[in-house]
Amino acid sequence: MNVIDRAKALSIPPLWRLAFRPFFLGASLYALVAIPLWVMAWLGLLGDWQPSGGWLAWHRHEMLFGFAMAIVAGFLLTAVQTWTGRPGLSGRPLMLLAGVWLAARLGWLLGLPPVLLIPLELAFPLALAALMARMLWAVRQQRNYPIVLVLSLLAGADGLLLSGLAEGDDGLQRRGAMAGLWLVAALMGLIGGRVIPFFTQRGLGRAEAVKPWVWLDIALLAGTALIAVLYAAGVALQAQALLAPLFLAVAGGHLLRLARWYDPGIWRVPLLWSLHLAMLWLVVATLGLGLWHAGLLASSSPALHGLTIGAMGGLILAMIARVTLGHTGRPLQLPAGIGWAFVLFNLGAVARVFVYPQAPLAGLALAAGCWSLALALYAWRYAPMLLRARVDGHPG
Repeated sequence: MNVIDRAKALSIPPLWRLAFRPFFLGASLYALVAIPLWVMAWLGLLGDWQPSGGWLAWHRHEMLFGFAMAIVAGFLLTAVQTWTGRPGLSGRPLMLLAGVWLAARLGWLLGLPPVLLIPLELAFPLALAALMARMLWAVRQQRNYPIVLVLSLLAGADGLLLSGLAEGDDGLQRRGAMAGLWLVAALMGLIGGRVIPFFTQRGLGRAEAVKPWVWLDIALLAGTALIAVLYAAGVALQAQALLAPLFLAVAGGHLLRLARWYDPGIWRVPLLWSLHLAMLWLVVATLGLGLWHAGLLASSSPALHGLTIGAMGGLILAMIARVTLGHTGRPLQLPAGIGWAFVLFNLGAVARVFVYPQAPLAGLALAAGCWSLALALYAWRYAPMLLRARVDGHPG
């Protein structure tokens, strides 16, 4: 609060005062539409309408670089204000960044040709990486430089996918998507390792948070980033057995860290068990992919959806529910129905990972229904908070 020109900040419409507002709202509404749209396309109900690259390419790209990247942007561009003591992005620059993100989403759906879509799409992750780099460099905050590196690699993964789109090469698109998924997983491990023990300690009133094992945090970040690089290079899809030990080691590291964080009291607090369950899904996903790379599972799809729906989706919903409360000046008490939204998200992950392989139509319908209802609950309860000023009268 001390680094902000209060009068100037309060003159900005509430939606544009900090990045979490437009990006949490826009991303949740987009995902609320995108999943039913994908199911309709999968069932052949959309006729001749085709987004850029076709529906599979759109789904593969947009849930990662459209939905998840917007949440990452909202979280990081809000948190960096606290980290650096410098004002975060707001006002017209924030409107411009959000406009670039929205234009790219519409461009994909409207079937823009690659020559127009590619620069429009890449503008957002490149701008995000540059903004974070500028703010962190201004105060020489070396502790958070790895975040800029991961964001830059994410832009590179998006570029790899888009080059595959331009060339009509599905293999390149898959490599870019897989690299992007594991780079987001690296961010999850990095940020989750910092905030989940702290949130757990604060939420349960414990004397102190569990101390991190720095070597383990570094090893998980490096191991997950290595997975992303191997996918981007095409090695992971050509020499599958070589990756099995790496995936199993990352799964073991996350399980060890999760066990250290565990406190039975979390089950009384939805804002806590939702975070812990999301990280447990990350263990399930990495374990499943390790077994698949070892040739012990027939398909990688269940494990991948454990990563995307259970881990990423679950962590996103849990984090935006908490961050929105805190940054709008409200107590950390969930609005009615949001606890059920967490339950629905995890049920949806169970349906997609375990039911879908046996009963595809029922599993997909249940997963999509749970996902959509959970996001609808978030939008219903949280959109008014995101669109209105803080309840304590402060900027932000």
